[in-house]
Amino acid sequence: MKLVAPLNAFGRADLAIAGGKGANLGELVRNAFPVPDGFVVTTHAYELATRGGDPRVSSEQVELPEDVRQAITGAYARLGGGPVAVRSSATAEDLPGAAFAGQQDTYLNVVGEQALLDAVRRCWGSLWTERAVAYRARLGIDDAGVRIAVVVQSMVEAEVAGVMFTADPVTGDRAQLVIDASSGLGEAVVSGLVTPDHYVLDARGRIDFTPGRREVVIRSAAGGGVIRESGEQSRARRQADHDAGKRQADSGAGERTGRLADGGAGEWAGRLPDAVVAELGRLGRDVAAHFGRPQDIEWAYAGGRLHLLQARPMTALPPPPVGRLNPVQRRLATVLLEYLPVRPYPIDMSTWVPYGPAGLMRNVLGSFGVRRAFDGFLQEEDEVVHRLLPPAPRPAPKVLAAPFLVLAKAMRYDPARWTQDRRFRDYLAAIEALRARDLRAMPWAELLRVPRQALALVSPVADLRVDYLPGTGLALLRLLVAVRLLGRRELFADLLHGARTRTTDTNRALERLAEVARRTGALEPGPPPAEFADALAAFLDEYGHRETASPILVTPPTWADAPEVVLDLVKVLAAGSPARKEPEGALERLLAHPLLRRSKRRRALITRWVQAARAGVAFREDSHFYFTLPQPVLRRSLLELGRRLRDAGVLAAPEDVFHLRMAELEEIEDVATLRGADAERLREIVGRRALKREELSGVRLIDPAAVFPPAGTGGALLTGAPAGGGTATGPVKVIVKPADFGRLAAGDVLVCPYTNPSWTPLFQHAAAVVVDTGGAASHAAIVAREYGIPAVMGTGTGTSVLADGQLVTVNGDTGTVHDAGTGAATGAVTGSGAVTGTGTGTGTGAGAS
Repeated sequence: MKLVAPLNAFGRADLAIAGGKGANLGELVRNAFPVPDGFVVTTHAYELATRGGDPRVSSEQVELPEDVRQAITGAYARLGGGPVAVRSSATAEDLPGAAFAGQQDTYLNVVGEQALLDAVRRCWGSLWTERAVAYRARLGIDDAGVRIAVVVQSMVEAEVAGVMFTADPVTGDRAQLVIDASSGLGEAVVSGLVTPDHYVLDARGRIDFTPGRREVVIRSAAGGGVIRESGEQSRARRQADHDAGKRQADSGAGERTGRLADGGAGEWAGRLPDAVVAELGRLGRDVAAHFGRPQDIEWAYAGGRLHLLQARPMTALPPPPVGRLNPVQRRLATVLLEYLPVRPYPIDMSTWVPYGPAGLMRNVLGSFGVRRAFDGFLQEEDEVVHRLLPPAPRPAPKVLAAPFLVLAKAMRYDPARWTQDRRFRDYLAAIEALRARDLRAMPWAELLRVPRQALALVSPVADLRVDYLPGTGLALLRLLVAVRLLGRRELFADLLHGARTRTTDTNRALERLAEVARRTGALEPGPPPAEFADALAAFLDEYGHRETASPILVTPPTWADAPEVVLDLVKVLAAGSPARKEPEGALERLLAHPLLRRSKRRRALITRWVQAARAGVAFREDSHFYFTLPQPVLRRSLLELGRRLRDAGVLAAPEDVFHLRMAELEEIEDVATLRGADAERLREIVGRRALKREELSGVRLIDPAAVFPPAGTGGALLTGAPAGGGTATGPVKVIVKPADFGRLAAGDVLVCPYTNPSWTPLFQHAAAVVVDTGGAASHAAIVAREYGIPAVMGTGTGTSVLADGQLVTVNGDTGTVHDAGTGAATGAVTGSGAVTGTGTGTGTGAGAS
């Protein structure tokens, strides 16, 4: 059992002995990177000194056993004694997903055996500080499994030091390398005490330099420890050293010391030479290549040499920029962003994502000769979805026959009669049969088959969409051409109103439920009246499969899973009479056109075309409504599998099953016999993926500016895709998730990151709606037009630009949002998705641990 060993004794496989920092440094030493000499006080020494690493033992007060003391002091002597840096190296730090930056302690310029032993004890104690314990709790890391080693290295008296990121921590660009530097020891940079010099090195070796301010300089003190000086004090000391050296040189008593830009000794005052920056960049890229991922590296420059002090994976790194998107990619990205308000889990990626609406649309487009639509649009890193990359569909030879196929299907399959199709009736019967089964009573093997059975039910709906969408498309195209020829293009959206859909059925059912709540006092404190409870149960039985967040994911709860979402909607609707504004009769206005008014036959033809287009819209909405019916069964079966794994001690909670893939669950033959290494392997997979997901919690799947590129705002706060409805003024209410529904008041301007049919009941009370994602054809835009309220879609960052209570004017015809205090501009805005500013600020993991 090693208590102490040199750095080169360790590698990435020795995490449990050397901790994250020690293992990474050992890997660098083994591969001839310029790392200061040193040794590791292993986790074995920690356990021996703290009685097995018991957190109830105060590591700061414990007396080191004699063999541990001798091992440390012996290694210190072999290192040559003198000043050393002592850094904590916990087994859970410097890992992908958990940088632990600044969570454990570092001690610089430690001199002497006793000071070294004290520093080692304090490093051990830092494992149990309040901040470190809280950090681990947030990441879901079990305290019982964490141990700590200590890295001891020869002290580098840095002239200049800092941090290097081998990818841009803000944009995610892997081709750019970012360096922050300042005078003295790097502690000033990693602790955020200075505005550092900032270097950006691109793939061609070009350097962009921004000077810092050097507000603070940290340097080693004589006899141990460090001194913190202000920038002015440091400059005065450097000048005094410079003058003393000059006098010494002039007197002939010796050569002038110092090799720095301003002649001072011990620290740097000017810009790093380009050659040094280039060498640092080469080292950084070599380290990143060795570890196979972008790195966060602390470095120091002294005596004309570069030293790497530590390296760890960059955390919370945005995905690489997607570059310029073509119009098709942008359109697809607009849809996908609306459907992906939350990051998919591994179980989503292996079930509902490939089989649900995204998979359905891939199959529909494929049937007409369009390849690679919705293929690979979600990319993973460390087995967790990291990036949204809009697909670039490609035509196959079959696309040449698509016009004939579309025409044939449009003539055969009428969207107005799709619910009479035998396939649809069989689908509903199969759904009811699966919903009626008792999942809790099933043995494991039978329960394990239910998810695949639920997914298999999706295929008939895909066939229905293939057959009936051509009729929908042609009906809409025919009406659009007609109104354009008549010069009444502005009526097109309003002409689509009036079709009864399952979305409007849902909203009206909610209105009735709200009326029951008002009449019975169901929203008062206490148990709900029986009449309301029965009405709510009936509502959820009919509409409870509706998604709260996304139709293409299985993991977010449905209304039935989260009835509080429905209750919040009921509270909003019951608060007062709806502010619903029925649009004026668009069909009557169209029929009043001179070319139609004189011909009864033409009026009848146009009326039929409008009715056919409305039927097509209803088919699109209603097929979505029915298509999601298998999703709750799938979700309940997965959670039942998770519950049994929790009861077996494999998972901490049933929802942890979402971190697994379907194939991994299907490998479990019997949960009752799942023990030992197999159970531990699943726990390790879940823990690792949960940690990565937590790391990415603040990282966007894609930069919205790539989908909604900025354009001239013409004085507007925001611009986006105009979705109709005129103009309205009101106070902003930012609603970011269904749990916030109850905050909306009548007359508010609803500002939200996305919408789906579950959000549309709010439109009855909103004065207008402004959405980060989506377009004029999205569910939100369609329903907003039905309610006659202005809607602006695809603003990109409306939820971050606007704030609660801010009075704004929304123009749904021009796609603009103005400050109501400055008046609303009415000029047309070219393009969509423009915002006043975008950003992707993220944590970078650059701390002082």
